[in-house]
This record gives sequence, C-alpha cells and structure tokens, in this order.
Amino acid sequence: MTGSWRKFDWILFSALLALAAASLTILASINAVLFSRQLVWYALAFLVILLGSRLDWRGLIREPVFRYGVFWFSVTLLLAVDLFGKTVRGVTSWLQFGGFQFEPSELAKFALILVLAGFFSRRHVAAWVGRNIAFSFFYAALPAALVAVQPDFGSALVIFGVWVGFLLLSGVNYKRFLLGLVVALLAAALMWGFFLKPYQKERILGFVNPERDPLGVNYNVIQSKIAIGSAGFWGKGFGEGTQAHLGFLPEAETDFIFAAFVEEWGIFGGLAVIVAFFTVIWRLTVIGLRALSNDYKFIVLGTAFVLTIHFFLNMGSNLGFLPVTGINFPYLSYGGSSILTIAALVSIVEKIKLESSY
Repeated sequence: MTGSWRKFDWILFSALLALAAASLTILASINAVLFSRQLVWYALAFLVILLGSRLDWRGLIREPVFRYGVFWFSVTLLLAVDLFGKTVRGVTSWLQFGGFQFEPSELAKFALILVLAGFFSRRHVAAWVGRNIAFSFFYAALPAALVAVQPDFGSALVIFGVWVGFLLLSGVNYKRFLLGLVVALLAAALMWGFFLKPYQKERILGFVNPERDPLGVNYNVIQSKIAIGSAGFWGKGFGEGTQAHLGFLPEAETDFIFAAFVEEWGIFGGLAVIVAFFTVIWRLTVIGLRALSNDYKFIVLGTAFVLTIHFFLNMGSNLGFLPVTGINFPYLSYGGSSILTIAALVSIVEKIKLESSY
C-alpha cells in the first residue's frame, strides 16, 4: 500500500460500506429485483469513490467554468424534468433515458455545494453583506423553485438548508438572521395560502394531529411506527418483517427503509445504522475542519450538511416527529441517483483528505 492510500480515509469508506450492507440486506429480504439493481449501484458508487479520489479535483474545482457549468447543466435538467419528466408517486422528478431513470435534483445538490463553496470561500467575512446574501440566495432559490414545481418540497428544503448552513458557517449576523426568520415565516404563510396542494396541507395537518385520518394521510407514519415498535431489541429476523412483506408499510424500499430494516433487525440493527451514518458525518467534519483551504472546507462540510438534513427529514418522518417529505435515507434508501451523487462528493472529500498534511 502506497503512502497516499494510507492517508485514504478508510473509516469513512467502511462506514459507507456498512450502510450499503444494511441496505442490501433489507432489499434482499423484501424486493429481490431492487436488490440486484442496488448491488450494481453500490458497485459503481464505490468504484467512483476509489477512482475519483485519484483525480485532480483541485484543478477542476478551481475553474469557474466547471463549477458553474455543472450548476447550469443541473438547472437545465430540472427545467427538462418540469417539461418532460416522468411522474413517480405523484412527483414529476425523474428523467428517463430508455430503461434508465435519473433524478436531476440530486445533481443540483452536488452543483450547489460546489458553487456555494466557491462563493462563500471568496467572501467569507462578508457573507452577510446584503448583496452577497442576495447572490447566494439566488443560487439556492433557482434550483429550489424548479424542484418545488415538481412538486418536491422535501428536496427544496434540503437545498435551502444547505444555503443556510453555508451562511451560518461563515458567521452569524443576528439582526439579519432574525429578519430572515421573519421572511421565512411570511413565505411559509404564502406557501400555505397559495402554493401548497391539498394533499401537502393534509400531510402537515396529519403531523400536527397524529390521530387524523389513520387510513389516509397518517397511514404511512402509523405503519412505520408499528414496524419499529413491534421489532423488539433483536428484531423479527431476516424475511420475517410482516409490515413490509405483507404490504402494510408503503415505500419500504425508499422513504421508510429504516422502519423496514428495524422491523427485521431490531433496535440493535437500527442503532448500528445510526452509528454508521454518524461515523460518516464525524469523518466529514474532521476532514472539513482540517482542510487546507476555505474552499475545501466548505465543500466537505457542505457534503455533511446535505447528508445530515436528509437524515433528520427521513428519520423524523419514520418516527412521526416530522411530516412526510419523501426524502430518502442517505446511502440506505434504494436509488442510484442519490447513491452516485453521494459517491461523487465523497470522492472529492477523499481527494481533499489525501492532499492534507495529517
């Protein structure tokens, strides 16, 4: 093993392997077809991480043409989705090329991290200047608006969450932060009154009142709670998860895969998945804080922001703490677009780690 491979972050890589193993285990139990597809996605993803960590990302990232090229390409794909996309579960968020489906909102998150990292690293101490807030907000608002039209408000929340995370990472101007909260509340009121569809309002009302419409809007969350609550410490065993196998738990391969996994592998298995996930976040945080430049720091911590926001939105809906948003569990839920996007980000992170002095 060469010196550079010794500096490769094998803890981060192993934690992702653990999440992949958990995903493949539950998919093998509940959906053999998706298990085979997911196996291919993971093989490609880990190849991307290993080979991508050897690329000269520094040369690409320093070129504004690359950063903004990826950003505008992702915006173009989002426009294409709004015009020609495929509708899945009531959301038009997919482009289909033959038998291959791709979710451009995942690429948009990747592009946003690169663009905002460059933007904030150059304006670090002036991030809260009015014009800089406006420009950075534009970069988040454009893809978020295109995603919200689909309508995929979960991904729009993730995109805005990344922008807020970058702002806070640059320091806090409390007056403008409080003003931003007021504007956000007013925007939420306008969304409720003019933009949210009836089923989206029902999800929020169902969250506020968990007993509301148990066979309708709250059905998914109730079944998720039953799956988790009936698991016990060790779970029901491989292939014995009744909620997923009998079809009571909707979206067991994607939105509620954590509930499906816990039902078969118990609280112990669920805690193991959570530990693996936070090991990923821990390593990203360490690498980001030790990065050689602000640009690298923002890229790595931006990756941590995306994964953490996904985690809390997904876990919140699985446990009934948050409304269902359709956001997946990073590197656990079925889906090639998300897995490959995370792999591309991690490959950049690993390259940053390899170039570090520790």
